[in-house]
Amino acid sequence: MHNMEKYQGIIPAFYACYDQDGAISPAAVRALAQHFVNKGVKGLYVGGSSGECIYQSVEERKTVLENVMAVVKGKLTVIAHVGCNNTADSRELAAHAESLGVDAIASIPPIYFHLPEHAIAKYWNDISDAAPNTDFVIYNIPQLAGVALTMPLLKEMLKNPRVIGVKNSSMPVQDIQMFHDEGAIVFNGPDEQLLSGLAAGAIGGIGGTYGAMPELYLKIRELFLEGKMEQARQIQNECCRIIYKMCSAHGNMYAVIKAILVKRGGPDCGSVRLPLAPLVPADQAVVDESAAMIDAAIAKYC
Repeated sequence: MHNMEKYQGIIPAFYACYDQDGAISPAAVRALAQHFVNKGVKGLYVGGSSGECIYQSVEERKTVLENVMAVVKGKLTVIAHVGCNNTADSRELAAHAESLGVDAIASIPPIYFHLPEHAIAKYWNDISDAAPNTDFVIYNIPQLAGVALTMPLLKEMLKNPRVIGVKNSSMPVQDIQMFHDEGAIVFNGPDEQLLSGLAAGAIGGIGGTYGAMPELYLKIRELFLEGKMEQARQIQNECCRIIYKMCSAHGNMYAVIKAILVKRGGPDCGSVRLPLAPLVPADQAVVDESAAMIDAAIAKYC
């Protein structure tokens, strides 16, 4: 029987950590991992979109996960995203993740070529087979992957006893309800709708902006569990306003978030990897305003 309690809560998507030359910084990875331990989150989702996974090599992704696990193993739930754009590399990362003792692995569908559902199912099952003692989470992010998880594909995947559920980053909250009703656990993906996702049956949330302001998302879930919906909605709306502000920069949102982390006393994780757009000088105003909005919201609601 799967232990589902370890998946209930706020799970930040871990950010890529680079040194000034753009190489993976193990020291920054460890510092960011400890930062999240200190913040009281439930777990970490390592190597996903926020981790800039598709711009990193297999070896780099192993280095990141090894350094995260060195800090958080036994303290936080870890879900390692292992999807690559070919099966062999994905299986290599899956086996490596299991060897480190992660709680679950996850994968997007193959990108670029639009494959039939039987080929997507084989891809996921082949990855899962490389980590036979580890839970598997489907990562549904159709707006980026170019393919959406359908009910027939989910039903096929749930025949695999290791498949526990879905990290759902599609925008329709109905998807969460439908996947949940099929017996899958569902993590809310779009940060802008954490409260709605919880109401629709999500077990928790995995989010790319959680790391910038974990206090606010922890409070949303706390208020939701207490039935204080209006207060939770106010914080959710404020999180959305902060997200829109962070997305208004010339540079990529993750470049903004990493700058916010430093401004708010967190570790320096460097910039983003090309072709993601780094910050330009004019973006500093967006960084400063976003950080101020976060600080004000925490002071008001937490």
